[in-house]
Amino acid sequence: MKRIEEIDKNFKSSLPEFSGMRTYDIHRAPFSLYGLKYGERGFYRMDIEVADTVSDGVKALNFNTAGGCLRFKSDTERIILTATLPDLCLMNHMPLTGSSSFSIYCDGEFCGVFRAPSVEEYKGTWSSELHLPKGEKDIMILFPLYNNVKELYISLEETAAVSEGNKFESRLPVVFYGSSITQGGCASHPGNAYTNIIMRELNRETINLGFSGSCKAEKPMADYIGRLPMSLFVYDYDHNAPDSAYLRDTHERFFKEFRSLQPDTPVLMLSVADGHFGKEEIEKRRAVIKKTCENARAAGDKNVYFLDGGHFYDEIGLRNATVDTCHPNDLGFYAFYKNISQFMKENNL
Repeated sequence: MKRIEEIDKNFKSSLPEFSGMRTYDIHRAPFSLYGLKYGERGFYRMDIEVADTVSDGVKALNFNTAGGCLRFKSDTERIILTATLPDLCLMNHMPLTGSSSFSIYCDGEFCGVFRAPSVEEYKGTWSSELHLPKGEKDIMILFPLYNNVKELYISLEETAAVSEGNKFESRLPVVFYGSSITQGGCASHPGNAYTNIIMRELNRETINLGFSGSCKAEKPMADYIGRLPMSLFVYDYDHNAPDSAYLRDTHERFFKEFRSLQPDTPVLMLSVADGHFGKEEIEKRRAVIKKTCENARAAGDKNVYFLDGGHFYDEIGLRNATVDTCHPNDLGFYAFYKNISQFMKENNL
């Protein structure tokens, strides 16, 4: 899809200018964008025409940039990020550093967060500068988890070299489908969402299809996900099911619809990690998900797995893992990463 300024030059915006810096269009080489698409309304995660048919929630949250990753190499020691955010995503349980800011890593090491100068300035165009280590480094910038991004520019020192970043592992992407937890709520910054930790630590390209409050196992979503190239599908449909009865009516159906399109792709099914629903309801939900997996295996499907989220917090304790008894804090997200990544390695997923 052509960008709007390539069609109508009246929409062409001027690049930000800073003394001693050169500003780059991140849609051009040597920059590589992962996990997001781009159009006249800004960055988005899945095909708009499909998202618009799923639900109002998916239609809106599709423009939240969870899972977006920009990668390149440079020896710059100064970097300025300029972003245009159409909205102020201010929540009472998640910081703006997580919902609306950008994390940066150099050779895998956390180097800070690009954030607006003030709370009010997040809505609009703002710039943020950070200082980076000396020498050439592989740079990874992770997009906001709960906000839309209309435009993004990167400014580096005028004399700095810039080249293509390291590649992810050669396997196809890992696709995650789930609730607000999958989307990244309530990580302190994008780099600490568990899907992004998996991406960084395992060097695996990921696609985040977490839709806060809107993961309801709709058929258009199953059809869409079933047509995506992937090496692994992480199916975390539980938290947004209104009750265990709804989960029972939809969980296996969604899986079968996906499986009809991808008969051999490994599928990892998760159950909830927290105690938000109460013990009795959680047991019912866990049984539904295990049954989907057991039925598939009984039918000869060897590429389906179940991982009980109820044990994710065994080491750290549920009391230390969330911000509100439901959404993980950074420690909780690390527990997600640790359990899921270990399972992936053990089963060569």
